[in-house]
Amino acid sequence: MPDASMERRSAPIIILLLVAALVLTIGLWAREKAALTSAQHSRIAGDASQGASQSQDRYEWKMVTTWPKNFPGLGLAAENLARYVDEMSGGRLTIRVYGAGEIVPALEVFDAVSQGVADAGHGAAYYWKGKIPSSVFFTSVPFGMNAQEMNGWLHHGGGLELWREVYAPYNLVPYTGGSTGVQMAGWYNRPIDSIEDLKGLKMRIPGLAGEVYASAGGTAVRIAGGELYTSMQTGVIDALEWVGPYNDLAFGFQEVARYYYYPGWHEPGAMLEFIVNKESLEALPQDLQAIVEYAARAANQEMLDEYTARNNAALQRLINEHGVELRKLPDDVLMALWRGTRQALDDLVEKDPIAAKVYASYREFYKGVRNYHHISEQAYINIRDDVLGDEDY
Repeated sequence: MPDASMERRSAPIIILLLVAALVLTIGLWAREKAALTSAQHSRIAGDASQGASQSQDRYEWKMVTTWPKNFPGLGLAAENLARYVDEMSGGRLTIRVYGAGEIVPALEVFDAVSQGVADAGHGAAYYWKGKIPSSVFFTSVPFGMNAQEMNGWLHHGGGLELWREVYAPYNLVPYTGGSTGVQMAGWYNRPIDSIEDLKGLKMRIPGLAGEVYASAGGTAVRIAGGELYTSMQTGVIDALEWVGPYNDLAFGFQEVARYYYYPGWHEPGAMLEFIVNKESLEALPQDLQAIVEYAARAANQEMLDEYTARNNAALQRLINEHGVELRKLPDDVLMALWRGTRQALDDLVEKDPIAAKVYASYREFYKGVRNYHHISEQAYINIRDDVLGDEDY
């Protein structure tokens, strides 16, 4: 059995040794912790420095369009996109806009962006119908959805996802690029009193509507916007559709045609497009990619707002100052064009499986939104007209 007095004498020494060991352990741990923290701070500072350096990288894009430079309405969408991107990015991404013919002809925009000749483009998807039959659904379908409905389908009904799927093989990413709202039925150099008056009439009218017009006996011609005035003036075409009063007045079509028809059966909500080269887009940091996305959404809405604000004033000038005759297309003409539309859609989806897939989505959304608009937009406009009649608000 150990001696008790010996234990009492050795106890303080043991305690001191234990305390010293504890202090040494804590000191070593603290030194290691400090070294680790310092290394972490250095790494974070380095990462921040690298991120700051990357955030200052600047990018320059070229955008080609199917419109004349700075053309009112249509041509301003690209300029608006470039301005929004520059402002939101603080100048880190700048986009220089080129009008039709400055780098490539109007109808070569798709290929130019696909091949990387330009980083981005602005035009209308149905211009590429010969290459991509389903593209017509992303611009406008005769007797189809209006601008509000198209925006709903594209942004919340799966339409944009399908659009990007369709364009993916061409190295392109599409975005909504502005809408004109319901267009006019066009300019004619002679009155249209019945379906017989369309026989042999040469009209500039693109997309699926061109097929429909041809089925009604007319001759559909595809001509870029910048050539329309001269083509009408020289008799190359007998009629044309472009957009509506705001743009048509600026083009001076009242000087080469007398009869101005409505409603725009062929383009009830024409959606334009921004297209971006996929490699150019992926070369941008994530924040700049997001800026491109949301700048396109803003430019898309801005165009519709502008047309809504300016069309009526332009129409009144065409009628009151230039003596244009405003006429409604006869009912038998509209019915014949509707029958032609049904046949053209059937032929399109039968020949092209991708078009059939897109049309199924378009049609499903159309049925739902049309059903609701019967009791909302349409019902309201009808009752507003009944209540107000010809009175001012």
